[in-house]
Formats: sequence, structure tokens, C-alpha cells
Amino acid sequence: MQKEDIRIRHVIVHILDSTVGLPVLSEREIEFGSDFAEFLRDHIYRIIAGDDSKQCEFHKEQSEILRMLTGYEDGAFVAFSRQAAELLYEIMNSNIEIPPADLCVVRFRAGEEEYLALLKMNFRDSYTHRTVPCEEGNLNEIIRYRATLPAQSQRLQEAAVISLHDFSVRVIEKKYEINGEKTDYFSWLFLKCSSHLSHKAKLDIVARTVANIQKENFQEYEQYEEHMRAKHIISEEIAENGGFVVEDLAEKIFAGKPELQVRFQEKMEQYDMVKEEVAPQNDTTVRKYQTQHLLTDTGIELKIPMDQYRDHERVEFITEADGSISVLLRRIGHIQAKF
Repeated sequence: MQKEDIRIRHVIVHILDSTVGLPVLSEREIEFGSDFAEFLRDHIYRIIAGDDSKQCEFHKEQSEILRMLTGYEDGAFVAFSRQAAELLYEIMNSNIEIPPADLCVVRFRAGEEEYLALLKMNFRDSYTHRTVPCEEGNLNEIIRYRATLPAQSQRLQEAAVISLHDFSVRVIEKKYEINGEKTDYFSWLFLKCSSHLSHKAKLDIVARTVANIQKENFQEYEQYEEHMRAKHIISEEIAENGGFVVEDLAEKIFAGKPELQVRFQEKMEQYDMVKEEVAPQNDTTVRKYQTQHLLTDTGIELKIPMDQYRDHERVEFITEADGSISVLLRRIGHIQAKF
């Protein structure tokens, strides 16, 4: 699905401010123009295309949201949105850590399919001006405004996009403290659905596990080279194949070291990720794998683009007789100093 495919059809907004004590529910849909439609389209697409969103499945016997969506028709849009808002507000009102927000419910079409988006837009503090009359004329003041919505470029912290065809769900969320424990309340308590790890989360787990195994099994002077080689392999798999299967990656990163392959597999089994495919799509997710970032004990930092790192005619790492490391940069046309 591309952003341009999203066609907004119905929109309603409910105010869920748990500091007030009651939700302020709207009785009718809002009329919207192209600017607000683009605002919603950006947020919806960020959920669908983002590597930090995760695929979920409703618990059929437990989910009130799924029950309300079964047999859903356009004429029930306002009623559904109000019931969903009341359900969410009840959870928020019982757990003060969950921030107040506007719940924007959106019905949209993409291609031949119909969807519902539940966008929880958490309030944020910002500053604006106001003009008040005074004896001398006007007085312009700066005031703090406590209920502004996320900007169009910001990522929402809690939201869901639901297919009305097969009731599949994509969720983005943040943990908050519920009964003394950090919990994904949006999926577990509100939607009542279970989720798989997002591609971003899976990639982070793989990278962190590789780094820990390298730290445990290689001398300090060897770790930088092993780390760079692993990062190079991950970068190459993403660039050439769009991602990788976790168990296949172990054979490449720990080639010739079967005991480390086994150790890696054991750690992945703890996450039930051995057979998982990791296929990040978002540029921000893979950007750090496109550059080798090195920091020396003398305080020198180097950022080497991965294609340059792979080219030994441009970059060479030399281990000196005393064990120190030299980095040789070749074929530099010019150097520019930045302030």
C-alpha cells in the first residue's frame, strides 16, 4: 500500500482527557479538507509502512473491538467510534500513567479494501501567543498550551490500522505502567490482540545478540573487526536480499565457528526467532547499517560508508607489529572541514 492509495472517507474525534473525569464524545463526523486528510494520511501510512509497527491477531473470544466490528457497516461508524472511545477511556481512567489524548477514528479505503484506523493522539505541551487588551492598548503574551496534538511529521505512540476484510491488525504502541508493571496496554487491554515482534525489534535483538556473543568469545583487539564484519554481512543481506532468515545469518556471521553458531541459535530460541525473517523496509531502520562508525581510544571518530568500507582500494585496516591498528584512507580527492 502506498500513501497515495489511502482515501479518507469518514473521520470523528473524541476527547479522552483522564484529568477531567469523563470523555467528551462527539455526536457526529467532522468535515475535513485536503490539509487535514493529508495529516491523517501521513500518520496512517507511517503505521502501515513503519518497521516499528507489528502485525497482530484479535483474540476472538475476548476482544470487544472485534465483536463490534463483526457485521460493521458505514451507518454504524459513529456508534462504533463512541463505544471504542468509551472502552479506551475506561482503561485510561484506571491507569494514570497513560497520557490523555484525542482519539481520532478514521474509515478509509486503499485499493479495493476498507480499513479503520484508531489514532490515539497524545496531548503535548507547546507554547503559543495571545493578545489581551490593557490600558496602553494591546499586550502580547506567550502562554503554555497543554493540549496540542502531535505534528504531522511525528510518530504516534499508540495507534492501530484494522482491515475490515480479514480483521488483521497493525499496531504501534508504547508500554506504560499498569498495576506496577510495564505493559502494552493498547494491544493487550484495549484491542485484546496478540502480536509478533516488529522488524525493527527483531533486527535490534539480532544485532544485540551478535554483539554480546562477540564480546564473550573474542579478545578486545579482535572485537572491532568481528563487529565490522557482522555489520557488513547484515548490511549486505538487507541491500541485496531485502532481509534475512535468522538461522541463515548465523552461518555467515560465525562461519567456521560452529560452537558460536549454536550459542547464537540458543539465544534466538529464547525469542522464538530461529526461523524468523527479518525484512526492514524503512530507511531510518537500516540507516545505521549503511555506515561503519568507529571510535578510537585517542578520541578520533570515523564514519565510513559501507560501500567504501568494502572497497580495499579506499580503506585498509593494518595491524602493526606492536598490536596497534592503523587505518589507511586512499584516493581522497579533497577534504572539507565542517564546523
